Amino acid sequence: MAIKDVSVVLAHGAWADGSSWARVITALKADAIKVMAAPLPLTSLADDVAALNRSLDRTEGPIVVAGHAYAGAVIALVRPERVKALVYVTALAPDEGEKVADVFYRLEPHPQAPKLSPDSNGLIWLSEAAFATAFAPNASSDDRAVLMAVQRPISLECITVPVGRPLWKDVPSWFLVAEGDRMILPETQRYMAARMKAKVKAHAVDHTPIVTAPRFVVDTIRDAIRSITGD
Repeated sequence: MAIKDVSVVLAHGAWADGSSWARVITALKADAIKVMAAPLPLTSLADDVAALNRSLDRTEGPIVVAGHAYAGAVIALVRPERVKALVYVTALAPDEGEKVADVFYRLEPHPQAPKLSPDSNGLIWLSEAAFATAFAPNASSDDRAVLMAVQRPISLECITVPVGRPLWKDVPSWFLVAEGDRMILPETQRYMAARMKAKVKAHAVDHTPIVTAPRFVVDTIRDAIRSITGD
């Protein structure tokens, strides 16, 4: 099987949209890899899984699905047909019966992590300061300005419902641990990766390496692709 036969589908996390994957997309495209970023509404976990499944339906052949942050919970609940590998980019991976919030708040937050609370609509937004101190501290001011401008709020219904049996129990997974993450503690990432039996790569990057260190993300996705193609 050749690389061109594999499709890569990318799922953005909370407070982001598909444009956050721009540098990863262009790097994969340069290798003639088929790739798309799924638009998630962030209105409920069920809505996000349905949206990601719709994107998977637009592909052909075997699929590698990659999720950033909150989207780790989403990618583990998609229909398993044709999904051959999962890639977690400093992502959350609740086990069956757990909620996203359970793993997110497993340990005391980083001192510079933002205090999150919903607005009157039950949606959680990030402040401009949070983008600089926790979400993407290694990003340029221009990149942070874009991230702030396009952010999508996340609903409480995304993080407060128990998940079903995660696909990582049945499909090989890769996990990029962000050693400098102030949103999801590296210790929590390692805990989740260990129980997933994921192949781990750790780098001194922030919470959003898809923007600030895309090379490491692309390398991890390529490893997952090679596991399918045998290259």
